[in-house]
Amino acid sequence: MIIKKKVWPEYFEIINSGKKNFELRVNDFEVGEGDTLVLEEWDQVTKEYTGRKIEKKVNYVLKFNLDSFGQKKEIEEKGLQVIQFEK
Repeated sequence: MIIKKKVWPEYFEIINSGKKNFELRVNDFEVGEGDTLVLEEWDQVTKEYTGRKIEKKVNYVLKFNLDSFGQKKEIEEKGLQVIQFEK
């Protein structure tokens, strides 16, 4: 399946450079291993696509809710962070 999503310019750049190899998204769409995520650069000021896009093949999806780990209150207070490992 091919899934298209908007991505802001600052995130587009670090994905395009290869430094960022993950996406953290609200679980409001279906995505699975083997799907292709098309990230289309979106300028939030002009409210228009820039025309640049990146295609990334999905190799892993982790879905969870805030209380999956029994820490909902702490997550709501402190937020979450995503840690990427070197390949």
